[in-house]
Amino acid sequence: MRVYHSLDEIGELTNLVITQGTFDGVHRGHCMVLENVVTAARESGKESLLLTFYPHPRLVLYPDNNQLRLLSSLDEKIRLIEACGIDHMLILPFTSAIANLSPLDFVRSVLVDKLHASTIIVGYDHRFGKNREGGFHDLVAFGDMFDFKVTEIPASEIDSIAISSTRIRKALLSGDLQQANDLLGRPYELSGTVVHGQKLGRKLGYPTANIAIDDPYKLIPATGVYAVRCHLPSGVYGAAMNIGFNPTIQGKGFSIEAHLFGFSEEIYDIAVRFEMLAYLRSEKTFENLEALTQQIAQDCEAAKMAIAAF
Repeated sequence: MRVYHSLDEIGELTNLVITQGTFDGVHRGHCMVLENVVTAARESGKESLLLTFYPHPRLVLYPDNNQLRLLSSLDEKIRLIEACGIDHMLILPFTSAIANLSPLDFVRSVLVDKLHASTIIVGYDHRFGKNREGGFHDLVAFGDMFDFKVTEIPASEIDSIAISSTRIRKALLSGDLQQANDLLGRPYELSGTVVHGQKLGRKLGYPTANIAIDDPYKLIPATGVYAVRCHLPSGVYGAAMNIGFNPTIQGKGFSIEAHLFGFSEEIYDIAVRFEMLAYLRSEKTFENLEALTQQIAQDCEAAKMAIAAF
């Protein structure tokens, strides 16, 4: 997959089958749209293109609202989109100028003049243009005007239940990882860099990798203990992850850390990726470090069982 970060990088691509949107999380509904785009392109001897935006439009439209949290970082989104078989991905910088384009002006100046769209495929709830004023029927009208085809993937084909990034965010924040993963169609992921911590886990016999999340807008799931898979350059390892404020350890504060099974190498400053497989328990306060250590042992056994059953 070729990735572009501006319209000027595109060159003279023609006869494209295009879809567009933020695609945060690349969930099951998104994947259905992308599969249709890839199939339509291949069957017609054309190439597929996803047009998405960075930063997320809400961060530009509502700069004083710091509540938005995303299901996928840009790097995660690129990797997930590529896995769907898309030929080209255009990450269009979302600016106030783009935000103020009317639906007609957006279609004419971007999809037609720059991308030479042949076919546009969108999900059933797709909106575009200034104030999200444009919808499917507008695209059909513009298709007649500029000679491109338009296809809408109906809700009934995507799923019998409504899949949305908002619903997945709510599930993750409430600790319902299973529902979130079901809607995503894959385990939720956290990506970051291993940093130094207090090294208390090492003293307790359970050394942990402390993780600094790369994207400040990435959604961090509910506090608690999780069974996860850790992807490192050297391989994939099962692990028990704790997300929380560590109430038993005075002064430690919030952290994301994981004890990797069968692993003892130093990995500071290494990029890591975690697949979150199961939510094991909520965060608790223990009377002392001995009680905490006993619980960690139980958590590790529970995580191993959950990983084996996944």
